[in-house]
Amino acid sequence: MKKQYPGIGHIENMNELAQTSDGSFMCGKDGVEAIFTPADRKVEFVAFQEKTMCLVKSAMGYPAWYRVPEVQYEGPAKAILMDLDGTSVRSEAFWMWIIEQTIAKLLKNPRFELEKEDEPHVSGHSVSEHLQYCIDKYCPGKSIIEARSHYFEITEYEMNEIMEGRGRKEAFTPAPGLKEFLEEVKANGIRIGLVTSGLYTKAMPEIISAFRTLNMGDPLDFYDAVITAGQTFKKGQPGTIGELAPKPHPWLYSETAKVGLGITEEEKCRVVGFEDSSAGIMSIRLAGFEAIGINGGNIHASGMDSLCMKQYDLLQDALPLLLGK
Repeated sequence: MKKQYPGIGHIENMNELAQTSDGSFMCGKDGVEAIFTPADRKVEFVAFQEKTMCLVKSAMGYPAWYRVPEVQYEGPAKAILMDLDGTSVRSEAFWMWIIEQTIAKLLKNPRFELEKEDEPHVSGHSVSEHLQYCIDKYCPGKSIIEARSHYFEITEYEMNEIMEGRGRKEAFTPAPGLKEFLEEVKANGIRIGLVTSGLYTKAMPEIISAFRTLNMGDPLDFYDAVITAGQTFKKGQPGTIGELAPKPHPWLYSETAKVGLGITEEEKCRVVGFEDSSAGIMSIRLAGFEAIGINGGNIHASGMDSLCMKQYDLLQDALPLLLGK
């Protein structure tokens, strides 16, 4: 029988560690039974007999420790928490391309290309996390301020081109069956919160574009809550706390559930989150909810399959689970 750890159950496809990267804990000392990290090494788990702690590492220098809560879903659902990029709208390739273009500009090398192994590190987290990873790997010495300036300049241009009908085709494509899924969920009285690590100025054009394609009207009228990582007030400058506390920190999902949807502690067992990224899965779990993985993102490549309650190819496959059928 596989070893079960508090809050996370059994672990598959993760790397065992002798100690945490910050030196706080060592395996076999002070009650520590095991230390392990997924393939992308964005988080580290420290398992004790009665609890499991999670270290969320930070490329920006602000790591944090969380206790992994016990979670259990009991259908039918009262509310769902929906990720944007990759889960609701297929846009990850576009945003990784923007990161690639940003680094190309930093390097003054228009032929620069990201490597396949970079994917788990340039999707699902904040813009600053993505850029800092690339700076550390490809252009040490360059500043995050300069990188962000290039990023927002490129983004502003490309988003304007898309809105004018001249930009990259299929940059923002609704996930297969998104309309049917959302309408069925809403028809059954289940509240829906939209959650993204993207800034408001990046996220809203995506979902507006998707809703236009689907003839679903104004997304702000449809969703019961929309929480983004924050707002950038001037091109190239940081915005709100979302750049330092994005997924895999729990705060975006916690805020959507507690503040946006009014979910109580007693109702948490009636809520699930949908994600296609490892960072998102961790964020949902740390916020105290069961997580449903949508295949096609970096969950498997990052080694986070075991933290998903279920994994599906299509959103509609989860309807029986949500409706209690």
